[in-house]
Order: sequence, then C-alpha cells, then structure tokens
Amino acid sequence: MSLLIIGGTGTLGRQVVLQALTKGYKVRCMVRNFRRANFLKEWGAELVYGDLSIPETIPPCLQGITAVIDASTSRPSDLDALKKVDWDGKSVLIEASKAAKIKRFIFCSTQNNEQFKTIPLMEMKQGIEVKLKDSQIPYTIFRLSGFYQGLIEQYAIPILENLPIWVTNENTAVSYMDTQDVAKFCLRSLQLPETENKTYILGGPKGWVSSEIISLCEQLAGQTAKVNRIPLFGLKLISQFFGFFEWGQNISDRLAFSEILSIDSNFSKSTFDIYKTFKIESNEVIQLDDYFLEYFIRLLKRLRDINFEDVQKQKNLVI
Repeated sequence: MSLLIIGGTGTLGRQVVLQALTKGYKVRCMVRNFRRANFLKEWGAELVYGDLSIPETIPPCLQGITAVIDASTSRPSDLDALKKVDWDGKSVLIEASKAAKIKRFIFCSTQNNEQFKTIPLMEMKQGIEVKLKDSQIPYTIFRLSGFYQGLIEQYAIPILENLPIWVTNENTAVSYMDTQDVAKFCLRSLQLPETENKTYILGGPKGWVSSEIISLCEQLAGQTAKVNRIPLFGLKLISQFFGFFEWGQNISDRLAFSEILSIDSNFSKSTFDIYKTFKIESNEVIQLDDYFLEYFIRLLKRLRDINFEDVQKQKNLVI
C-alpha cells in the first residue's frame, strides 16, 4: 500500500511518516520546502512538491497512491491564507483523491468543531468533514483533542524559566494524547475494514485538568509555578485582538483551545470502546505523567552535560 501524507513535517505528521515507514509502507510526502523536509527523505520517504494553496500541484502528487493521510493543520496569519489552504486547497485535495480512486482518506480533524462555527478554522474543519463524507471516498475521520507535545510549552517551560502559566477558570478534564499514539491509530485504521466511513473522537485514557498538570510539572521540576487565571469571557475579549486557535503559538490561542474543550462531550466515555475497535490496549498508550517524566529526565541530563562541559573548559583555561 502506498501512502500520501499531507503535513509530514508537522508534530503529528512526522510520527505518521516514521511509523508508516517502520511498518513497510511506501510513503510519499507532499511538501512545499524540500530543504525543510529533507529529514523525511533521510528516513526513507519520497518527497514530492505540492502546495495546498496552489491547486494544480495537488493531482500529480496522487499518482500511484492508495491512501491519503491528512495530518496538516494551518497556523494562519490571515483569513485569506486560511481559506486558500484549509478550504480551497483541501477541497481540491478531496476532488483529486476521488479522481485518483483513492482507497482510503484519513482526515485529522478537531474535537467539537461543529459547535464553534464562528471560528473560521473550526468551520472549515467541519466543512471538509462534510465534503469528505459526500465524496464517496472511503474515509476515516479522527477528531483530536490536544497533544502532549503542546503541553511542554504551555506548562513545563514556563515553570522551568520562572514565567507565569496562564489558565482559564474552568476545571475541564482533557484527554490529551502523544502524537505517537495518534499516528498509531491512523495507521491501524488502514488495516481495519470496520473503521471505514467512521468518525472517531480520539483521546487518551485519562482526562487531565490544568491544576493536575501544573502539580505534576512542579514535582518533576522541583519548582513552584506562577499561575495566572483568566475567565472565559475575558478570553473571548483577548481573542478578538490576538487571533483565535493557533495551537501553542501564544497565550490567547492556547487558552482558546481550553474553551473549545470545555464543551461537554461523551468522548471520554467511549474511549475504551474505540481502543477495543482498533485492537489497542490502554496500557499500550503513553501516559502523560510518563511523557513528562521522560522529558524532565532528558532535560536534566542535558543540563548536567552542559555543566560538565563548562567545568572542563574552565579547567583547560587554568591549565
């Protein structure tokens, strides 16, 4: 089976590429910048030029492809660029995939997008879901919450650098996931006919509230966090000035994501049923506390190495 992966240089996309190559898939990545994506080529993926904002570059990327995995998410600076990529570009991608008789189209979407139609990116995500369902291409849609990787910038780094952590006054539990595990579900769906034409709200086996994550980071860092709280109504005012929903890019965006996740949903109740469908045990999924522990261990080791190098340099200067 040959795969075309969109967003292969991203946090999630690179995990999809790596695991697909490990499993023996023939992997092609649609990229705009060959230099930036060179590490994918070194891993064994084929690179082909394609840009969602340039429709004519899309169809050639699909030649000889069996399945498409769209793991891309825009980080828009303006609405025109967002529309060009996440609406026009992905609409062309679906049409071209239908013409190429793609056997499966896996689309990584966002949780609760139908409830936030006033947010352009969310509206487009939901609209692309509808287009994909109407296209008659066999599909699997994953509606995702947050990634562990994004929590490093939001919680761990501010604590280590003695900077404030901004949280909302809501106490919503979010079932974050490691991108490695999300990639595992994406690729597993290719092997499971029962996941065809289905939408899954995918999350980790445990929900975490902000206070629990902060406490965990404090314990591992040995430092106390400075926490600033902002009510959701204040967040809405801030988002009007600083933009909305660009994961991990600034305070208002990260808090905006918290608002989206604050909507009640039943995904946590069905998490274990989804794992059963995909034949993945909950103990196979990376836990958030283990992820943070590994991060802090690597960081402390790096700091020790740096200190050792500094001491050696000072000794050499003395000699």
